Parts: sequence; structure tokens; C-alpha cells
Amino acid sequence: MNYLQTLDYLYNSMPMFQQIGSQAYKEGLENTRALDNYFRHPHCNYKTIHVAGTNGKGTCSHTLAAILQNAGYKTGLYTSPHLVDFRERIRVDGAPVSEEYVVRFVAEHRAFFEPLFPSFFELTTAMAFLYFAEASVDVAVIETGLGGRLDCTNIIRPDLSLITNISFDHTGLLGDTLAKIAFEKAGIIKPEVPVVIGETTAETKPVFVRQAKEKDAPVYFAEEEQLLQSASMNEEYGWVYQTKNYPNLRGELRGLYQLNNTNTLLSAIARLIESGYGIKEKNVYEGFSRVSELTGLMGRWQKLQDHPALICDTGHNAAGISCIVEQLKHLPCKHLRMVIGMVDDKDIHGILALLPSEATFYFTRASVKRALPENELKRRANAAGLRGEAYPDVVIAVKAAQKESLPEDLIFVGGSSFVVADLLSHRDALNLY
Repeated sequence: MNYLQTLDYLYNSMPMFQQIGSQAYKEGLENTRALDNYFRHPHCNYKTIHVAGTNGKGTCSHTLAAILQNAGYKTGLYTSPHLVDFRERIRVDGAPVSEEYVVRFVAEHRAFFEPLFPSFFELTTAMAFLYFAEASVDVAVIETGLGGRLDCTNIIRPDLSLITNISFDHTGLLGDTLAKIAFEKAGIIKPEVPVVIGETTAETKPVFVRQAKEKDAPVYFAEEEQLLQSASMNEEYGWVYQTKNYPNLRGELRGLYQLNNTNTLLSAIARLIESGYGIKEKNVYEGFSRVSELTGLMGRWQKLQDHPALICDTGHNAAGISCIVEQLKHLPCKHLRMVIGMVDDKDIHGILALLPSEATFYFTRASVKRALPENELKRRANAAGLRGEAYPDVVIAVKAAQKESLPEDLIFVGGSSFVVADLLSHRDALNLY
């Protein structure tokens, strides 16, 4: 099989959450441990940092990787989902795993793993852990896929655990209260391993305190440390943060929610330095200001066009959309146009209630099986007081928005990671830079 044939095999032979949702979720670590035993525990050959949370874990993972790379560590980075190419999930010093490696991994090991019938994520996690060992990385930043306690990344013993925040998402799998979700995320806390918690609520903080105490793990609450003192937006290069240790720290990523991510990251960086990581001041500055260049991060308040401006963002639950809507309020534009698609297992009613009624909407669907049909999304949106038309795919919806926009308008594309993925996959067809 060539690379494209191998991807087709992986996507269609292994249950894939990205495509079919909860049916792909396998509770328990039996397959993960079987794969780990077969590959002789590759994750034990390098240091790891484990990142979980409802929102912000991808950004935090990429930023930590950028800082570590700049500090001279050969750095692995495992994240999900990918936006354009599967290889984005597995990177070393920002470079994605090669097509040849993906093909060879499947060809050489399918006789073992096929009888296990692993999920797509179980198998790609095993691939990542092996690839990092064979690449001789110094450290790997590992983002959980879903939850934490039963996530197949949770066989590692990291130098640091990081939990960004807790909000409602995947409630059918993780629980229908914030405390239940927090318990699942807190499953990455390991005995005597420091853990940084980015944000808490009255419902979630006791869960983290209890789990950390049971594991004798030092716990640090970033919101109590308040290492980020203030922030201002510079139109040329993004956020300028004033912090206790890094004055005038430039943050390339422009989303409003980056303020919380940055405060969390500052606490994580302090813990890594305390534990002996050779991170210098200049590495932090470079990592924050060049995270996209160093790691290939995409889709976080990413501007792709001027006149009219076009911005995309992968925020896809109520907490993420709330931050996006708040930031849109403060952007100058004559008229806001929103290209929106969602998947059918989200709190669609709650998200629609957050969207601005004065905008013109272009309801669409991403090219995944879980995508809510565009006409159904339009029907529900109309009931919520939102107005617009339905379009069968993201490209057609964006083209319609572009055609109807004045140069002073603003087009926002999002509602789902998969909508952003379709947008970025067709940048040439849409004349986006």
C-alpha cells in the first residue's frame, strides 16, 4: 500500500472517533497495554509531559513543544485531531512523521494488531510512541484524546501533568456534571508527579485536590498564582503579556482565550524549570512568539484573508464559542458573516444560543459522518433566532460569504474543528493565504 491507501485502511478499518463519534471510543486500556507490550514500552525511552483538559490543551501542548524545541531538546509532539494531513498528529521538532514511516508501520505490524481490532486512536498512539523512541527524542509532549483516566495515552509516567480546564463536552462519555468530567481528566495525575491545573470551578477544584492528595502529587493552581499580570493586543504581532518573570512577552496566537492558556503555561514552565529542565528566558519568548512556525499549529484564531477579513477557529463547545463570540464583538467590521457547521454530539442548542443574532449565517456541514446536516442546523438556528442559508459543504459556504461581503465585512469560519479542517484543506480553491 502507498500512503493514501494506508490512510484509507486506517480510516476505514479502525473505529475512528473523528468520523463516527462515541462508537469508536473503547473504554479500558487492554488494547493499549497489549500494543505497548508488543512494542516493548517505547515511551519509557524519553521524558514526557501529559496534557489534558476540555479547551486549550492543543494550544498548550504546541506552545510547550515550541519552547522545548527552542531550548535545544529534541521534542516529540502528539496531538489530535489533524486538520489537513494525518501526519500533523505526530511531529518531531515540528516536522511531521514521514509518509514512509506510516506506511511501514502498518505493513510491518498489522499481523499483530489486526486481531486486537484497536481503535484508530489506540493504534496511532502506539505509532507515535514508537516513532518518538526510534527518533531518539529527549522529551515528548503528549495530548490526551478524550478524557484522561481511560485515555490510551495514560500509560506514560510524565515529568509534569497539565489539566487546562473543565467544561461540558463529550458528556455522554465523560459524565453529565463538571465534577464527573473533572474526575476523568484528573485520571492523568500520577503518584508524586507535579500537576498544574489551569482553571477550576467550585465543582471541579475539590476533585483535583482529592485526586492529587490520593496520589501524593504536588498540585499547582495557575489561577491562584496569577503569573500573568496584564495583556494588551498589538495588531502587528499579537498579544503582549506582562508577567512576573517575562515582561513584554509576545504571544503570536491572538484568541481571547489565550490569556487563560498563557497563565496556565507560565505555571507549567515554572514547574519544568524547577524539575531541572534547561529552559531559558529567551526560549520562552521564542516559543510564544513563533509557536505556529516551530510546531505547525493551525486553526487557532487564524487570519486567512484581508478585505474582507476571514478568520477561522477550532473552538467547538459552549465554552470555546463563548470566548469567540466575545472577541468578535470587539473587532471592527461593517457586517459579520459566520460560516458555521457542527457535529451532532455537541450541545447544539446551547451553542446556537450564544451566537450573535445580528450576523448573517452560512450553515454548512463538514466532510465527516458525524456532521449535522446543514438543513437541520439551519432549522435549529432559525428556531434560535438566527438567519441565513444552508450550503452543502464548507467551500461553497465560504465562497458564498466571500461573494456577498464588502471589503469592510468580517467572515468567521468555525463551529467545529472539522469545518476548519475542510477550510484549510481547500485554501487554494478559496484563494486564501
